[in-house]
Amino acid sequence: MSAALIRHPAMKAWPIFPSDQLPLALWDAAAIAEATGGAASGEFQVSGVETDSRDVRNGDLFVALKGEAMDGHRFLDAAFANGASAALVDRPVAYPHILVTDTTAALHALAAAARNRGEATVVGVTGSVGKTGVKEAIFAALERSSRGQAHRSIRSYNNHVGVPLSLARMPARSRFGVFEMGMNHAGEIATLTQHVRPHVAVVTTIAPAHIENLGSEEAIADAKAEIFAGLAPGGVAVIPADSPHFERLRAHADQAGATIVSFGRARHATMRLLDAIPSANGGSLVTCEYPDGRMCFTVAEPGEHWIANALAVMAAVLACGGDLAAAGLALAEMGGLKGRGARHQVAAPGGRALLIDESYNANPASMRATLAQLGATPAVRRVAVLGAMKELGDFGPAFHAQLAEPLVAAEIDHAILVGAEMIPLARELGKGAGLPLGFSGSFTHCDSAADAIGALEDFAIVAGDAILVKGSNSIGLGRVVEHLTRREG
Repeated sequence: MSAALIRHPAMKAWPIFPSDQLPLALWDAAAIAEATGGAASGEFQVSGVETDSRDVRNGDLFVALKGEAMDGHRFLDAAFANGASAALVDRPVAYPHILVTDTTAALHALAAAARNRGEATVVGVTGSVGKTGVKEAIFAALERSSRGQAHRSIRSYNNHVGVPLSLARMPARSRFGVFEMGMNHAGEIATLTQHVRPHVAVVTTIAPAHIENLGSEEAIADAKAEIFAGLAPGGVAVIPADSPHFERLRAHADQAGATIVSFGRARHATMRLLDAIPSANGGSLVTCEYPDGRMCFTVAEPGEHWIANALAVMAAVLACGGDLAAAGLALAEMGGLKGRGARHQVAAPGGRALLIDESYNANPASMRATLAQLGATPAVRRVAVLGAMKELGDFGPAFHAQLAEPLVAAEIDHAILVGAEMIPLARELGKGAGLPLGFSGSFTHCDSAADAIGALEDFAIVAGDAILVKGSNSIGLGRVVEHLTRREG
């Protein structure tokens, strides 16, 4: 390039931003050593961070975590065979590495360094139902408006390992970061939110998930509201206006000094639903209003629960100064996630059947929502393969038996109930016409996912059927989905 061209006024006027000085690599050896207080074996750069040697990709930093029963150092050879560039270790090794005293503490330190560098607006998401879908939708909205400069936790990386790992993976040039936080017991989100320190904290909804450990919905609301304690100064709390626990959540947010943005049908909602009608693609056409006006957008995901999720997404985007128009486009294009609403057309005698994959998780609220969605789905026959809902404790038998009502309302033709916890529901359905609304369908109770596959084969799916597969992940109904999707094409 000639000197004359370098001196061209247009080149001299090219804008320079502080972010231009940030590194292109995710981490280099010096930055990792500085963040963790460790010693580097030499110079290297990494493009990712991973704690499971089986998931390591070319260029990753492998963090050799130690637990009570497992030591990641045993998998160093496998990690480097899969392409790791370096490792975070607590003992000298023959591979490129950073030597630290405690690899878990070092991962937390690396997460803190990632959170502190750059100027990303950070969004934290929790809730009893819908947090992964809402997290993904917020990310899709912000990634679109930032032209690829958004980051998020993948899958359900929402625990004491997944959250710091997701933070450690955030590039310095990110403009937005979206992180999911989950819990089974009180106090867990309080710890996670101190890692994330969100500028915007979203609670999707409060429902009796993990009630076995917490005892009441009020206690669940208190546990979810722990997310507000980690809010950055001037932070925003996004909460469901229609929840019976709205005032409880608002009190926690007020105590944290947060600005409150609410969403829902209630007249006091900041992001308020005005109207929702079915759209041509099976989703919904939503009209809502907010302080600056009104907007209309399409939600590709079907179901009443996704209307509420979409409002939560819009409220979060509004709270972090994102582009609402881009958010609307992202919601219109979103497809279902594996185990959380993904839809498949599977081969069946005479043509194809619809499979709705909700096999990853289940609680009373999500069961009702997805059964209602199945009931609204046009089909020759509607089939529900339902696995037990876990962590309900003494409330379990009643919550399972109460699923008879949404099964009847959805006009289910056949139900396959999986797991011992489903016995109360089987007894309720066995009453048939004795139910308040009457159950005219058939049902089968079985012990395992393998038995459910056999029961489904005995029922004989045909073209035009719609099959919902939903249960707690430990029931293993993903095997039913895998069995059916072998027919996909």
